[in-house]
Amino acid sequence: MLDPQLLRNRLEEVRAGLARRGVPLDVAMYQALESGRKELQTRTQELQAARNSKSKAIGAAKAKGGDVSALMAEVARLGDELKSCETRLAELQTRIQEFALQLPNIPHASVPDGKSPEDNVEVRRWGEPPEFDFKPRDHVDLGAALAEMDFDVAAKIASSRFVMLSGTLARMQRALIQFMLDLHTREHGYTEVYVPFLVNADSMRGTGQLPKFKADLFHVPERDFYLIPTAEVPVTNIARDAILDAGELPRKYVCHSPCFRSEAGSYGKDTRGMIRQHQFEKVELVQLVAPSKSYEALETLTGHAEEVLKRLRLPYRVVALCAGDMGFAAAKTYDLEVWLPGQNAYREISSCSNFENFQSRRMMARFRSPETGRPELLHTLNGSGVAVGRALIAVMENYQNADGSIRVPEVLRSYMGGVSLIERRDRGKT
Repeated sequence: MLDPQLLRNRLEEVRAGLARRGVPLDVAMYQALESGRKELQTRTQELQAARNSKSKAIGAAKAKGGDVSALMAEVARLGDELKSCETRLAELQTRIQEFALQLPNIPHASVPDGKSPEDNVEVRRWGEPPEFDFKPRDHVDLGAALAEMDFDVAAKIASSRFVMLSGTLARMQRALIQFMLDLHTREHGYTEVYVPFLVNADSMRGTGQLPKFKADLFHVPERDFYLIPTAEVPVTNIARDAILDAGELPRKYVCHSPCFRSEAGSYGKDTRGMIRQHQFEKVELVQLVAPSKSYEALETLTGHAEEVLKRLRLPYRVVALCAGDMGFAAAKTYDLEVWLPGQNAYREISSCSNFENFQSRRMMARFRSPETGRPELLHTLNGSGVAVGRALIAVMENYQNADGSIRVPEVLRSYMGGVSLIERRDRGKT
Protein backbone atom coordinates (compact mmCIF):
# COMPACT_ATOMS: atom_id res chain seq x y z
CA MET A 1 0.00 0.00 0.00
CA LEU A 2 1.22 3.49 -0.77
CA ASP A 3 2.30 5.78 2.05
CA PRO A 4 -0.74 7.89 3.10
CA GLN A 5 1.58 10.88 3.52
CA LEU A 6 2.65 10.47 -0.09
CA LEU A 7 -0.97 10.62 -1.19
CA ARG A 8 -1.75 13.59 1.03
CA ASN A 9 1.31 15.70 0.30
CA ARG A 10 2.64 14.59 -3.13
CA LEU A 11 -0.50 13.65 -4.99
CA GLU A 12 0.77 14.83 -8.37
CA GLU A 13 3.86 12.63 -8.01
CA VAL A 14 1.61 9.65 -7.26
CA ARG A 15 -0.62 10.47 -10.23
CA ALA A 16 2.39 10.66 -12.57
CA GLY A 17 3.85 7.41 -11.24
CA LEU A 18 0.60 5.52 -11.69
CA ALA A 19 0.16 7.05 -15.15
CA ARG A 20 3.41 5.31 -16.16
CA ARG A 21 1.59 2.04 -15.40
CA GLY A 22 -1.42 3.14 -17.39
CA VAL A 23 -3.46 3.40 -14.18
CA PRO A 24 -5.53 6.59 -13.87
CA LEU A 25 -5.79 8.16 -10.42
CA ASP A 26 -9.15 9.74 -9.55
CA VAL A 27 -7.60 12.83 -8.03
CA ALA A 28 -10.95 14.58 -7.51
CA MET A 29 -12.38 11.61 -5.60
CA TYR A 30 -9.32 11.29 -3.39
CA GLN A 31 -9.24 15.01 -2.66
CA ALA A 32 -12.94 14.97 -1.76
CA LEU A 33 -12.42 12.02 0.58
CA GLU A 34 -9.36 13.57 2.16
CA SER A 35 -11.05 16.97 2.55
CA GLY A 36 -13.97 15.29 4.29
CA ARG A 37 -11.59 13.38 6.56
CA LYS A 38 -9.75 16.54 7.59
CA GLU A 39 -13.00 18.37 8.30
CA LEU A 40 -14.44 15.53 10.38
CA GLN A 41 -11.17 14.93 12.21
CA THR A 42 -10.91 18.63 13.12
CA ARG A 43 -14.53 18.71 14.29
CA THR A 44 -14.03 15.50 16.31
CA GLN A 45 -11.02 17.01 18.07
CA GLU A 46 -12.96 20.23 18.78
CA LEU A 47 -15.86 18.26 20.25
CA GLN A 48 -13.52 16.16 22.40
CA ALA A 49 -11.87 19.30 23.76
CA ALA A 50 -15.21 20.99 24.39
CA ARG A 51 -16.65 17.98 26.18
CA ASN A 52 -13.56 17.68 28.37
CA SER A 53 -13.75 21.38 29.22
CA LYS A 54 -17.44 21.18 30.11
CA SER A 55 -16.84 18.05 32.18
CA LYS A 56 -14.20 19.88 34.21
CA ALA A 57 -16.63 22.80 34.63
CA ILE A 58 -19.23 20.41 36.04
CA GLY A 59 -16.74 19.19 38.61
CA ALA A 60 -15.85 22.74 39.62
CA ALA A 61 -19.52 23.79 39.81
CA LYS A 62 -20.43 20.77 41.94
CA ALA A 63 -17.58 21.60 44.33
CA LYS A 64 -19.16 25.03 44.85
CA GLY A 65 -22.67 23.61 45.19
CA GLY A 66 -23.89 25.19 41.96
CA ASP A 67 -26.55 24.01 39.52
CA VAL A 68 -24.93 21.77 36.89
CA SER A 69 -28.04 20.66 34.95
CA ALA A 70 -27.37 22.99 32.01
CA LEU A 71 -23.76 21.95 31.86
CA MET A 72 -24.71 18.26 31.97
CA ALA A 73 -27.20 18.75 29.17
CA GLU A 74 -24.51 20.46 27.11
CA VAL A 75 -22.04 17.60 27.78
CA ALA A 76 -24.70 15.12 26.68
CA ARG A 77 -25.33 17.08 23.49
CA LEU A 78 -21.60 17.29 22.77
CA GLY A 79 -21.28 13.55 23.41
CA ASP A 80 -24.03 12.73 20.93
CA GLU A 81 -22.46 14.92 18.26
CA LEU A 82 -19.02 13.48 19.00
CA LYS A 83 -20.32 9.93 18.64
CA SER A 84 -21.89 10.83 15.30
CA CYS A 85 -18.66 12.46 14.07
CA GLU A 86 -16.55 9.49 15.19
CA THR A 87 -18.83 7.09 13.33
CA ARG A 88 -18.76 9.17 10.16
CA LEU A 89 -14.97 9.60 10.46
CA ALA A 90 -14.47 5.82 10.81
CA GLU A 91 -16.66 5.21 7.75
CA LEU A 92 -14.72 7.78 5.73
CA GLN A 93 -11.37 6.37 6.82
CA THR A 94 -12.57 2.93 5.68
CA ARG A 95 -13.48 4.39 2.26
CA ILE A 96 -10.04 6.01 2.00
CA GLN A 97 -8.42 2.69 2.97
CA GLU A 98 -10.44 0.83 0.32
CA PHE A 99 -9.46 3.48 -2.24
CA ALA A 100 -5.76 3.13 -1.34
CA LEU A 101 -5.85 -0.69 -1.40
CA GLN A 102 -6.82 -0.58 -5.08
CA LEU A 103 -3.75 1.48 -6.04
CA PRO A 104 -0.66 -0.37 -7.34
CA ASN A 105 2.90 0.45 -6.38
CA ILE A 106 4.74 3.33 -8.02
CA PRO A 107 7.46 2.18 -10.47
CA HIS A 108 11.07 2.82 -9.50
CA ALA A 109 12.81 5.49 -11.56
CA SER A 110 14.96 2.84 -13.28
CA VAL A 111 11.92 0.96 -14.63
CA PRO A 112 11.57 1.46 -18.41
CA ASP A 113 8.48 3.18 -19.75
CA GLY A 114 6.00 1.13 -21.73
CA LYS A 115 2.55 -0.37 -21.80
CA SER A 116 2.94 -4.03 -22.78
CA PRO A 117 5.44 -6.93 -22.91
CA GLU A 118 6.66 -5.61 -26.26
CA ASP A 119 8.12 -2.63 -24.36
CA ASN A 120 10.16 -4.72 -21.92
CA VAL A 121 13.93 -4.31 -22.15
CA GLU A 122 16.32 -7.23 -22.52
CA VAL A 123 19.18 -6.91 -20.03
CA ARG A 124 21.31 -9.96 -20.85
CA ARG A 125 21.31 -13.47 -22.30
CA TRP A 126 23.02 -16.65 -21.23
CA GLY A 127 23.59 -19.72 -23.37
CA GLU A 128 22.73 -20.46 -26.97
CA PRO A 129 19.52 -22.17 -28.06
CA PRO A 130 20.32 -25.75 -29.14
CA GLU A 131 20.37 -26.63 -32.81
CA PHE A 132 18.61 -29.83 -33.86
CA ASP A 133 18.93 -31.85 -37.07
CA PHE A 134 15.24 -32.67 -36.70
CA LYS A 135 12.11 -30.66 -35.97
CA PRO A 136 11.97 -30.31 -32.18
CA ARG A 137 8.75 -31.34 -30.46
CA ASP A 138 7.05 -29.46 -27.67
CA HIS A 139 6.65 -30.95 -24.20
CA VAL A 140 3.10 -32.11 -24.87
CA ASP A 141 4.14 -34.34 -27.76
CA LEU A 142 7.25 -35.49 -25.91
CA GLY A 143 5.27 -36.35 -22.81
CA ALA A 144 2.68 -38.24 -24.84
CA ALA A 145 5.41 -40.21 -26.65
CA LEU A 146 6.87 -41.19 -23.26
CA ALA A 147 3.37 -42.04 -21.94
CA GLU A 148 4.24 -40.12 -18.75
CA MET A 149 2.30 -36.84 -19.16
CA ASP A 150 -1.48 -37.17 -19.25
CA PHE A 151 -3.85 -34.23 -19.52
CA ASP A 152 -6.95 -36.34 -20.21
CA VAL A 153 -6.73 -38.29 -16.96
CA ALA A 154 -6.10 -35.04 -15.04
CA ALA A 155 -9.18 -33.51 -16.68
CA LYS A 156 -11.23 -36.56 -15.65
CA ILE A 157 -10.01 -36.22 -12.07
CA ALA A 158 -10.37 -32.43 -11.92
CA SER A 159 -10.80 -30.34 -15.08
CA SER A 160 -8.76 -28.81 -17.85
CA ARG A 161 -5.55 -26.97 -16.93
CA PHE A 162 -4.32 -29.85 -14.76
CA VAL A 163 -1.78 -32.56 -15.57
CA MET A 164 -0.81 -36.00 -14.28
CA LEU A 165 2.87 -36.93 -14.44
CA SER A 166 4.11 -40.47 -13.92
CA GLY A 167 7.27 -42.51 -14.02
CA THR A 168 10.51 -40.73 -14.77
CA LEU A 169 8.85 -37.39 -15.54
CA ALA A 170 7.29 -37.36 -12.06
CA ARG A 171 10.69 -38.31 -10.67
CA MET A 172 12.40 -35.55 -12.64
CA GLN A 173 9.96 -32.98 -11.26
CA ARG A 174 10.84 -34.15 -7.75
CA ALA A 175 14.54 -34.06 -8.65
CA LEU A 176 14.26 -30.48 -9.86
CA ILE A 177 12.62 -29.43 -6.58
CA GLN A 178 15.31 -31.08 -4.46
CA PHE A 179 18.12 -29.69 -6.61
CA MET A 180 16.78 -26.13 -6.30
CA LEU A 181 16.26 -26.39 -2.53
CA ASP A 182 19.77 -27.75 -2.04
CA LEU A 183 21.31 -25.04 -4.21
CA HIS A 184 19.53 -22.17 -2.46
CA THR A 185 20.10 -23.45 1.08
CA ARG A 186 23.65 -24.76 0.73
CA GLU A 187 25.15 -22.15 -1.58
CA HIS A 188 22.91 -19.07 -1.48
CA GLY A 189 22.25 -18.89 2.25
CA TYR A 190 18.46 -19.27 2.35
CA THR A 191 16.59 -20.91 5.21
CA GLU A 192 14.11 -23.52 4.01
CA VAL A 193 10.58 -23.16 5.40
CA TYR A 194 7.47 -25.30 5.14
CA VAL A 195 4.28 -23.24 5.38
CA PRO A 196 0.47 -23.60 5.19
CA PHE A 197 -0.95 -23.80 1.69
CA LEU A 198 -4.27 -22.39 2.94
CA VAL A 199 -4.10 -18.83 4.31
CA ASN A 200 -6.48 -16.29 5.77
CA ALA A 201 -7.65 -13.07 4.16
CA ASP A 202 -5.22 -10.94 6.19
CA SER A 203 -2.30 -12.79 4.61
CA MET A 204 -3.70 -12.25 1.12
CA ARG A 205 -4.19 -8.54 1.82
CA GLY A 206 -0.70 -8.31 3.24
CA THR A 207 1.02 -9.26 -0.02
CA GLY A 208 -1.48 -7.50 -2.29
CA GLN A 209 -3.64 -10.31 -3.68
CA LEU A 210 -6.71 -8.90 -1.93
CA PRO A 211 -8.87 -7.08 -2.63
CA LYS A 212 -7.68 -6.39 -6.18
CA PHE A 213 -7.30 -9.97 -7.46
CA LYS A 214 -9.98 -11.92 -5.62
CA ALA A 215 -11.29 -13.38 -8.91
CA ASP A 216 -7.91 -15.06 -9.52
CA LEU A 217 -7.95 -16.91 -6.19
CA PHE A 218 -9.47 -20.20 -5.07
CA HIS A 219 -11.56 -19.42 -1.99
CA VAL A 220 -12.90 -21.79 0.69
CA PRO A 221 -15.79 -19.68 1.98
CA GLU A 222 -16.80 -22.00 4.84
CA ARG A 223 -13.58 -21.14 6.68
CA ASP A 224 -12.63 -17.98 4.75
CA PHE A 225 -9.39 -19.61 3.64
CA TYR A 226 -7.63 -19.09 0.31
CA LEU A 227 -5.44 -21.58 -1.53
CA ILE A 228 -2.09 -19.87 -2.03
CA PRO A 229 -1.32 -18.58 -5.56
CA THR A 230 2.39 -18.59 -4.64
CA ALA A 231 4.50 -19.27 -1.55
CA GLU A 232 5.22 -15.53 -1.54
CA VAL A 233 2.00 -15.11 0.45
CA PRO A 234 2.63 -17.31 3.51
CA VAL A 235 6.40 -16.81 3.55
CA THR A 236 6.34 -12.99 3.39
CA ASN A 237 3.59 -12.95 6.03
CA ILE A 238 6.01 -14.55 8.49
CA ALA A 239 7.01 -10.95 9.23
CA ARG A 240 3.45 -9.59 9.56
CA ASP A 241 2.93 -7.58 12.77
CA ALA A 242 6.54 -8.24 13.76
CA ILE A 243 9.48 -5.97 14.58
CA LEU A 244 12.79 -7.61 13.63
CA ASP A 245 16.19 -6.70 14.98
CA ALA A 246 18.37 -4.97 12.39
CA GLY A 247 21.05 -7.57 13.08
CA GLU A 248 18.70 -10.30 11.78
CA LEU A 249 18.59 -8.74 8.32
CA PRO A 250 18.53 -9.80 5.64
CA ARG A 251 16.18 -12.69 6.27
CA LYS A 252 16.27 -15.08 3.34
CA TYR A 253 13.70 -17.84 2.95
CA VAL A 254 13.24 -20.56 0.35
CA CYS A 255 10.05 -22.56 0.11
CA HIS A 256 8.74 -25.27 -2.18
CA SER A 257 4.96 -25.25 -2.51
CA PRO A 258 2.10 -25.99 -4.83
CA CYS A 259 0.41 -22.90 -6.25
CA PHE A 260 -3.26 -22.56 -7.15
CA ARG A 261 -4.64 -19.96 -9.57
CA SER A 262 -8.03 -19.67 -11.22
CA GLU A 263 -6.46 -17.92 -14.25
CA ALA A 264 -9.65 -15.87 -14.46
CA GLY A 265 -8.09 -13.33 -16.79
CA SER A 266 -6.33 -15.77 -19.11
CA TYR A 267 -9.19 -17.25 -21.09
CA GLY A 268 -7.80 -18.71 -24.32
CA LYS A 269 -4.15 -18.18 -23.34
CA ASP A 270 -1.68 -21.08 -23.29
CA THR A 271 -4.38 -23.72 -23.32
CA ARG A 272 -1.96 -26.36 -24.62
CA GLY A 273 0.24 -28.15 -22.14
CA MET A 274 1.70 -27.14 -18.79
CA ILE A 275 2.49 -23.48 -19.39
CA ARG A 276 -0.58 -22.10 -17.60
CA GLN A 277 -2.24 -24.41 -15.08
CA HIS A 278 -4.64 -24.16 -12.15
CA GLN A 279 -2.13 -26.11 -10.03
CA PHE A 280 1.64 -25.95 -10.38
CA GLU A 281 4.73 -25.92 -8.19
CA LYS A 282 7.47 -23.42 -7.51
CA VAL A 283 10.54 -23.02 -5.39
CA GLU A 284 10.11 -19.47 -4.08
CA LEU A 285 12.78 -17.09 -2.79
CA VAL A 286 11.82 -14.35 -0.31
CA GLN A 287 14.06 -11.71 1.22
CA LEU A 288 13.26 -9.21 4.01
CA VAL A 289 15.84 -6.43 4.00
CA ALA A 290 16.66 -2.93 5.18
CA PRO A 291 15.47 -0.26 2.70
CA SER A 292 19.01 0.83 1.86
CA LYS A 293 19.87 -2.70 0.70
CA SER A 294 16.82 -3.67 -1.33
CA TYR A 295 18.00 -2.85 -4.85
CA GLU A 296 21.31 -4.58 -4.24
CA ALA A 297 19.27 -7.52 -2.93
CA LEU A 298 17.13 -7.55 -6.09
CA GLU A 299 20.21 -8.05 -8.25
CA THR A 300 21.49 -10.79 -5.92
CA LEU A 301 18.15 -12.62 -5.76
CA THR A 302 17.81 -12.49 -9.54
CA GLY A 303 21.29 -13.99 -9.81
CA HIS A 304 20.28 -16.82 -7.50
CA ALA A 305 17.37 -17.70 -9.79
CA GLU A 306 19.64 -17.46 -12.82
CA GLU A 307 22.07 -19.92 -11.26
CA VAL A 308 19.40 -22.63 -11.39
CA LEU A 309 19.14 -22.24 -15.16
CA LYS A 310 22.91 -22.08 -15.57
CA ARG A 311 23.40 -25.33 -13.64
CA LEU A 312 20.71 -26.96 -15.79
CA ARG A 313 22.41 -25.45 -18.86
CA LEU A 314 19.17 -23.97 -20.13
CA PRO A 315 19.47 -20.91 -22.38
CA TYR A 316 17.67 -17.91 -20.96
CA ARG A 317 17.45 -14.15 -21.03
CA VAL A 318 16.79 -11.52 -18.33
CA VAL A 319 14.21 -8.85 -19.12
CA ALA A 320 13.45 -5.65 -17.19
CA LEU A 321 9.68 -5.24 -17.20
CA CYS A 322 8.30 -1.92 -18.32
CA ALA A 323 6.02 0.08 -16.03
CA GLY A 324 2.86 -1.08 -17.76
CA ASP A 325 3.71 -4.79 -17.55
CA MET A 326 4.72 -5.07 -13.89
CA GLY A 327 2.73 -6.82 -11.21
CA PHE A 328 0.44 -4.84 -8.92
CA ALA A 329 2.75 -4.68 -5.88
CA ALA A 330 6.16 -4.44 -7.60
CA ALA A 331 8.35 -1.36 -7.78
CA LYS A 332 10.80 -3.10 -10.13
CA THR A 333 10.79 -6.55 -11.74
CA TYR A 334 13.16 -8.72 -13.74
CA ASP A 335 11.71 -11.69 -15.61
CA LEU A 336 13.83 -14.70 -16.48
CA GLU A 337 12.71 -16.22 -19.77
CA VAL A 338 13.90 -19.71 -20.69
CA TRP A 339 14.25 -20.92 -24.26
CA LEU A 340 11.60 -23.45 -25.34
CA PRO A 341 12.49 -25.08 -28.69
CA GLY A 342 8.96 -26.44 -29.07
CA GLN A 343 7.63 -22.88 -29.17
CA ASN A 344 10.75 -21.36 -30.76
CA ALA A 345 10.50 -18.64 -28.13
CA TYR A 346 11.68 -17.48 -24.73
CA ARG A 347 9.00 -17.94 -22.04
CA GLU A 348 8.87 -16.68 -18.46
CA ILE A 349 10.18 -19.08 -15.83
CA SER A 350 10.86 -16.66 -12.97
CA SER A 351 9.80 -13.19 -11.94
CA CYS A 352 12.01 -11.38 -9.40
CA SER A 353 10.65 -8.22 -7.79
CA ASN A 354 11.41 -5.54 -5.23
CA PHE A 355 8.21 -4.34 -3.55
CA GLU A 356 9.98 -1.74 -1.40
CA ASN A 357 7.62 -1.05 1.55
CA PHE A 358 4.38 -1.63 -0.38
CA GLN A 359 3.72 -5.03 1.20
CA SER A 360 5.32 -4.30 4.56
CA ARG A 361 3.03 -1.29 5.08
CA ARG A 362 0.01 -3.56 4.63
CA MET A 363 1.52 -6.18 6.94
CA MET A 364 3.15 -3.80 9.44
CA ALA A 365 6.36 -5.76 8.93
CA ARG A 366 9.12 -3.70 10.51
CA PHE A 367 12.66 -3.69 11.86
CA ARG A 368 14.18 -1.57 14.61
CA SER A 369 16.45 1.05 13.09
CA PRO A 370 19.95 0.97 14.61
CA GLU A 371 20.24 4.72 13.98
CA THR A 372 17.01 5.90 15.63
CA GLY A 373 15.93 2.90 17.66
CA ARG A 374 12.44 3.28 16.20
CA PRO A 375 10.54 0.69 14.13
CA GLU A 376 10.75 1.24 10.37
CA LEU A 377 9.12 -0.62 7.49
CA LEU A 378 11.08 -3.44 5.88
CA HIS A 379 11.53 -3.82 2.14
CA THR A 380 10.30 -7.15 0.78
CA LEU A 381 11.48 -9.04 -2.30
CA ASN A 382 10.67 -12.35 -3.90
CA GLY A 383 11.28 -14.39 -7.00
CA SER A 384 10.75 -17.88 -8.32
CA GLY A 385 13.86 -19.92 -7.96
CA VAL A 386 12.34 -21.28 -10.27
CA ALA A 387 8.90 -22.46 -11.48
CA VAL A 388 9.18 -26.25 -11.35
CA GLY A 389 6.77 -27.23 -14.14
CA ARG A 390 8.29 -24.78 -16.57
CA ALA A 391 11.78 -26.00 -15.65
CA LEU A 392 10.59 -29.54 -16.39
CA ILE A 393 9.27 -28.67 -19.83
CA ALA A 394 12.38 -26.62 -20.59
CA VAL A 395 14.56 -29.63 -19.80
CA MET A 396 12.33 -31.89 -21.90
CA GLU A 397 12.42 -29.62 -24.93
CA ASN A 398 16.08 -28.58 -24.77
CA TYR A 399 17.41 -32.07 -24.01
CA GLN A 400 15.24 -34.03 -26.47
CA ASN A 401 16.56 -36.51 -29.03
CA ALA A 402 15.15 -37.33 -32.44
CA ASP A 403 13.59 -40.57 -31.15
CA GLY A 404 11.69 -38.70 -28.41
CA SER A 405 13.98 -39.72 -25.58
CA ILE A 406 15.27 -37.03 -23.21
CA ARG A 407 18.77 -36.68 -21.82
CA VAL A 408 18.90 -35.93 -18.10
CA PRO A 409 20.98 -32.82 -17.25
CA GLU A 410 24.15 -33.82 -15.46
CA VAL A 411 23.29 -31.81 -12.34
CA LEU A 412 20.08 -33.85 -11.88
CA ARG A 413 21.49 -37.34 -12.35
CA SER A 414 22.39 -37.90 -8.70
CA TYR A 415 18.80 -36.96 -7.80
CA MET A 416 17.52 -39.42 -10.43
CA GLY A 417 19.40 -42.44 -9.11
CA GLY A 418 21.97 -42.20 -11.89
CA VAL A 419 19.41 -42.20 -14.73
CA SER A 420 20.90 -40.35 -17.71
CA LEU A 421 18.26 -40.97 -20.37
CA ILE A 422 14.47 -41.00 -20.22
CA GLU A 423 12.89 -43.35 -22.75
CA ARG A 424 9.46 -44.85 -23.22
CA ARG A 425 9.18 -47.80 -20.88
CA ASP A 426 8.42 -50.35 -23.55
CA ARG A 427 11.50 -49.26 -25.52
CA GLY A 428 14.11 -49.46 -22.86
CA LYS A 429 15.05 -49.16 -19.24
CA THR A 430 14.09 -45.94 -17.48
